Amino acid sequence: MGDINQAAEFARRAGDVLMRLRAEAEISGLAGQELKNAGDRAAQDFLAQQLRRYYPNDAVLSEEATDDSARLHSERVWIIDPLDGTREYSEFRKDFAVHVALWERGELTAGAVALPGRGEVLTSQPQPGGLHLQKDSLRIAVSRTRAPELVHCIGSELGATLVPMGSAGYKICSLIRGEADIYLHAGGQYEWDSAAPVAVAQAYGLHASRINGDPLEYNMPNPYLPDLLICHPQHAGRILDLIGSFEPA
Repeated sequence: MGDINQAAEFARRAGDVLMRLRAEAEISGLAGQELKNAGDRAAQDFLAQQLRRYYPNDAVLSEEATDDSARLHSERVWIIDPLDGTREYSEFRKDFAVHVALWERGELTAGAVALPGRGEVLTSQPQPGGLHLQKDSLRIAVSRTRAPELVHCIGSELGATLVPMGSAGYKICSLIRGEADIYLHAGGQYEWDSAAPVAVAQAYGLHASRINGDPLEYNMPNPYLPDLLICHPQHAGRILDLIGSFEPA
């Protein structure tokens, strides 16, 4: 099985683990922070087990595990977020995700994002039909609770509608699913928040960069990756110019 198919299988099955746990939580009364923690642990344990079994020689960078600097000397590094959107997961919403990406020699070469609440897995092997383009006003996927001021400024300049939704992975996938056209984030993230969805987005032909236009880099010594822009390529130049006019040099 190729790396992309394997990433998809890992993400899908981790999503199944999360959905079973949440179904049991409805009966047991597990909720709030306890459910968040239980979901993180269950998905992390599953993915770690699968990666040890099938890729024992590869390094792993995960939100839910201690970072091992040995990954910096590895040619293959799995970058995973076992549960992206713990708040949405604990609130029994659908807009959370599981991220599984593979970085090789400086590039993301495989990515899968499971959307367990919707029973979908998007991968870096595009499906027929491609992207769904919005013909009228633009839509920006934003945080349900803390959209950065920059996003409001750019949205106003573009005359765009802000569409609140959950996890970063879900937001990026919303561009492929036809629910939004732009995802602009400037509020702080880490590599595991974006690696898999960025791999998927790029495979579908979407623009993906830092908000200053620089390329997104992964498997860095410090995995902090605070900002990014994902959008349809025809909008990238204008959005980057607008960002430059708002952001200090």
